[in-house]
Amino acid sequence: MHSPDVRFIVYVFFFCSFILPDQTRGQEKAYELLPSPDMWYNSVDGIRIGVNFVGQVPGTFEDGPHRLNAGVWLGLWFPSMPVSYQLLYTEPVPGWSEFGSEASVQFLSSIRTGYHRHGAGFNKRWQPGFQENKFRELNIFNTFEKRFNRSYTAFPALWSEDSKILATAAFKMQDENFLGLYFFELESSLQYLNDSFIVSSLTAFQKIDLNRHWGFRFRAFTGVNSSASAPEYLYSRSMNPAIRWMNNGVTRAKGTIPQNWIESGSLHIAGGANIRGYMHSDVKSFVECENEVELCSSLYHSILSFNAEFDFWNPVDALLNKNNYASEFLRFRSYLFYDTGSSTGWIGDQPAEIFSNAGAGISFSLNIPDYLGKSRGFVLRYEMPFWISDPTNGNSISFRSLFGFGAVIAF
Repeated sequence: MHSPDVRFIVYVFFFCSFILPDQTRGQEKAYELLPSPDMWYNSVDGIRIGVNFVGQVPGTFEDGPHRLNAGVWLGLWFPSMPVSYQLLYTEPVPGWSEFGSEASVQFLSSIRTGYHRHGAGFNKRWQPGFQENKFRELNIFNTFEKRFNRSYTAFPALWSEDSKILATAAFKMQDENFLGLYFFELESSLQYLNDSFIVSSLTAFQKIDLNRHWGFRFRAFTGVNSSASAPEYLYSRSMNPAIRWMNNGVTRAKGTIPQNWIESGSLHIAGGANIRGYMHSDVKSFVECENEVELCSSLYHSILSFNAEFDFWNPVDALLNKNNYASEFLRFRSYLFYDTGSSTGWIGDQPAEIFSNAGAGISFSLNIPDYLGKSRGFVLRYEMPFWISDPTNGNSISFRSLFGFGAVIAF
């Protein structure tokens, strides 16, 4: 695609975004398309400008029929594919839907940051009345996926460029027991194009509040990949598998976070086994293995872990709690943590070594829930894993520093 043609496409989208909506003001509309400008950055596209669109029946506020979320962008460094897009269309199934308990079909398509993803699926949610914190959800999807440009990735060795067709099923449940709020998720995917493989994970959370400032949070996680699994699905000790990095705009492409920060091992991406004190040694392994995943000693086909956090009082959170409005959206946590886990040895000949760490941390979160009570916001963390059981270099007890995005125990 030539640059003048690309510029013409972008001009058309910006015209539709800012000029055409004015033509329908004062008129009754059967459908509305709400545009908003967007700008982002990565090291391949450079500055990426574009438009996001939300399509809906007027007055339905994100829960009506014919819902559309879409975007189109232009990379101003004009790489080989400068135009990218994403589209998600949701259509409720009226006979199986009621307030808070919608059934829907979805169609998705995206080509961005060097990755294809196209497919369709079915979702069903069960919720008692207005109790958004108690629900069950079933998601079934079939997608075609392919990494066609590894230049966008922070660690190319963690990615294959094979085409994949994935059938995925996930079940989520959140409710309360005698201890407090708990959450459970089971997800499994079958890749059945050419060399087939299976990826499965099980996650469980339990929250125990003693009061507003003191309490416990527990998490158990296990993940299993069959022997032929692509490297982006394999587990490290400390963070999310590479495929999960695609779910967040901050980590989706190389350069949004400076690469030297990523390679320092001081920036933690929550998820997976989440034995966070091993972030430095895991990242060092990914840098050293370059483009050969077989040389990455810190990748596992199966892993089992347990994470615990103990919240305690701090003056910043106490101050936020004095403002009823601020306390609904803002939280400043201080906590001690302990993580432990091991490769299970279920797949291949990987040794079942046990890795553990302990430390302290603080986090700041902003959360503005959607109409279903789902989180919309961010979490920033600073953590000090002052003890690890098996240090690569140095002593088990030492000062270590991590900055992080997201929270692994996300209540």
